[in-house]
Amino acid sequence: MRYVIDGMTSGRDVIACAECCYPYDCCDVYSQGFHSDGVYLIFPGGKYSKPTHVYCDMTTPGGPWTVFQKRFNGSVDFYRVWDEYENGFGRADGEYWLGLRNIQQLTQRKPYRLGIQLEDFEKNTRFVTYESFSLSQFAVFPAEQRYKLNVDGFKEGDPLNTAGNALEWANNMNFSTYDRDGDTYPDNCAVSYHGAFWYNSCHRANLNGKYLNGSTSEYATGMVWSLWKGYYYSLKRSEMKMACVSQ
Repeated sequence: MRYVIDGMTSGRDVIACAECCYPYDCCDVYSQGFHSDGVYLIFPGGKYSKPTHVYCDMTTPGGPWTVFQKRFNGSVDFYRVWDEYENGFGRADGEYWLGLRNIQQLTQRKPYRLGIQLEDFEKNTRFVTYESFSLSQFAVFPAEQRYKLNVDGFKEGDPLNTAGNALEWANNMNFSTYDRDGDTYPDNCAVSYHGAFWYNSCHRANLNGKYLNGSTSEYATGMVWSLWKGYYYSLKRSEMKMACVSQ
């Protein structure tokens, strides 16, 4: 195997895979001998698919983790249209969203668990895990695609589950953006709460909501995990990531 450096303009090296190795995810990258956190090139749709940069968390317990959402300073606007959420936006060496299509392609190849890492402005941290995570298969017609969320295996009392099961209400829900409403509410939850997520009617978690500075007078529009900090608090940091489940 031969690896080359693919330089991104951030002062941070991006490790790209060449020739015979085409990693699908960070699990594959790790198995090929790369054990440092950082940005790598993966091929979510397989060897001949379009590659994409991703942040690999190789050191957090339970991983290696393929990070598909990362927010920590508000530098990237997450109030975006459907096409951007489907294809991804931002940069893997900063705030970014990997893209619903990429996430779906990965979860259809092998089983994953979901990890969510949260931090407030007082430097308190929480971690949540679901032992099963996937997005629904492709629809027959692209306009019908909704990327339904499937999560299971939240274990109450587990030391890795310290922020509450806020995604329970989002399970089996379609993804919604302000220009494509897939929730069960009469109005569009993405518009009402300035975000994009797997809304029910509407949410207990809004991790793609507004980036605000902690306590706020705005109800439920921020980067919310309600079972930890309530609806009037917007978090400082959020990472949503997936790790391979051994078969």
